[in-house]
Amino acid sequence: MKKMLKTAAFSAALAATATVTAPTAMAADYTLRFAHFFPPVAAPHKEVFVAWADKVKADSNGRIEVELYPSSTLAKPPALYDAAANGIADISATVQGYTANRFPLTQIVELPGIVTDAQQGSCVIQSLYDEGLVADEYKETKPLFMFTHGQGHIHTKEKLIEQPSDLAGMRIRRPTAVVAKILEEVEAQPVGMPAPESYQSMQRGVIDGVSLPWEGQKSFRLNELATKHTEVGLYSLSFVVTMNKRVYNSMPDDLKKVIDDNSGQLWAANAGKVFDQQDAAGRKDAVDAGHEILTIEGGVDNPAWKPVVAAATENYLAELENKGLPARKVYARALELADSCQ
Repeated sequence: MKKMLKTAAFSAALAATATVTAPTAMAADYTLRFAHFFPPVAAPHKEVFVAWADKVKADSNGRIEVELYPSSTLAKPPALYDAAANGIADISATVQGYTANRFPLTQIVELPGIVTDAQQGSCVIQSLYDEGLVADEYKETKPLFMFTHGQGHIHTKEKLIEQPSDLAGMRIRRPTAVVAKILEEVEAQPVGMPAPESYQSMQRGVIDGVSLPWEGQKSFRLNELATKHTEVGLYSLSFVVTMNKRVYNSMPDDLKKVIDDNSGQLWAANAGKVFDQQDAAGRKDAVDAGHEILTIEGGVDNPAWKPVVAAATENYLAELENKGLPARKVYARALELADSCQ
């Protein structure tokens, strides 16, 4: 009995020692709040932003934690860029065009005929930034990486769009001012709104259709409402993931390196790949549901569509040039990159 008591006491002592000496989970040196507007079930949230957060945590040995705030819970879409600039968020992902006239040179990548798919478009926009052609538009923050979605098409509830004149009088959700100019050329009524608002607006009859890539149809469940699809490659949308400068500058060099190593073309390409996969998935959903899909031969180079998009492109570039911005220089380089990024 004494031997059993001694053994029990010895075991208890070991347990107590183990409790004292066992390593405890260390709190992160930095916990970064990352805000964006995609729903938590969407692939960009899970496969781009969560994946980025996990990689940063692993590369920093847990010294950097990232808290994700999807669905505009920390800031509404038009306020997301300023949220990172002002410290409401430490990092945000947003669409540049949600803050009108703030990133006009960057949005040149949205013009028709530049982006063929998301990986190629992401290479173009990241290169424009890396080469300094649009960098001055981001002085308030530290951009981490930029990307585009794939080609944006027209998705309508009741009427299939076969030629530009079919859009006359229709209320079409437009993501940015660049797309609005294209829609105005065909006398459509562009309605500005962030993508997350599109479902309810179409459900209520506020809009007749949307301009979105197939990925957007899937992310925001719009294939439930829009059953007519016109694949024309009317535009692409640009995105930026950017960081509060003060927070970045407060980090020691080794943690800055972790952020820097998870920036630039590597993550632009990763994001582009996810968006391309979602384009394929969104289109498949529409096919499986028996929707009507019209693919315009030649896309924006089709004789019926080319004059419309050419006029909108020229008007946009001329408007920026009149403001003293080197729009034609950036556009020319974007076209060169469009070929080299293939």
